[in-house]
Amino acid sequence: MRLVGVVDSDTARADAVAKEFSCRSFGSVEQLITTHSEVQAASVAVPTIHHLGIARQLMEAGVDVLIEKPVTTSLSEADELLHLAQKLGRMAQVGHLERFNPAVRATLPVITRPMFFEVHRLSVFTPRSLDVDVVLDLMIHDLDIVLSFVNSPLKEIRAVGLPILSGKVDIANVRIEFESGCIANFTASRVSTERVRKLRFFQPRQYVSLDYGRQDVMLFSIGQDGAAGTPSVNPQIQMAKLPTTQEEPLHAELKSFLESVQERSQPLVNLEDGRRALSVALDIVAAIREHGRKVNLDQLRK
Repeated sequence: MRLVGVVDSDTARADAVAKEFSCRSFGSVEQLITTHSEVQAASVAVPTIHHLGIARQLMEAGVDVLIEKPVTTSLSEADELLHLAQKLGRMAQVGHLERFNPAVRATLPVITRPMFFEVHRLSVFTPRSLDVDVVLDLMIHDLDIVLSFVNSPLKEIRAVGLPILSGKVDIANVRIEFESGCIANFTASRVSTERVRKLRFFQPRQYVSLDYGRQDVMLFSIGQDGAAGTPSVNPQIQMAKLPTTQEEPLHAELKSFLESVQERSQPLVNLEDGRRALSVALDIVAAIREHGRKVNLDQLRK
């Protein structure tokens, strides 16, 4: 496959990117699909409110799509995308980038029955993605990962969040209980002084510590005879660094998407996955709003 064009309503920016990658620039999707009828796949990286409209245009023109997260702004829009993809026979992947992180991929084979998660995703403030809460901006990455690891219906959500430097929630803490009995605590902030992206969980006789940024995973196994690894300070605990193959997650994501397009196979992160993560994120946003109402946060900010 080859890159045939880049679309941006800011034509100067489109021209600059097209020049860098030796392709054509377009000011609209209509121009792209009428000029290049051979377009097979496209990456939809527009503001979330435009995901459905742009993806619909492309799919109706016979183009498979990779849609950035969150998949849409609402569940009704996500359902419409699902219907369109099924009706038109199009491949549609959602851009939950961390699924392609080598550390996440290395963790999958050791998962047995996760019972407790502690997840932190902290970023310094930037004036991007301020049209959505930090839950939909940052936390949704970890929601998708934990949902795929646990694979259990949700039982309860408790959440608190505050706007700090924007009009939306900039820092949030969430506790989710699953029907399986698993508990997951999430903290997401876009007003931190440091950048942290870590996920840790406990399962019977094991503790797993994953660092998204370093792309590494440490496995601590307790009291397992013959377990591979290095003894820690406590001889009953074996430590092992899981083998990973370093790769830029975005490169892996694009490669996986193009493979599903060529092979007509189910994407690793399909629309159902994107809808599931969005549904939980929206429930969290609602829980934060309800918590704020109960404790009169609006009054405290006045």
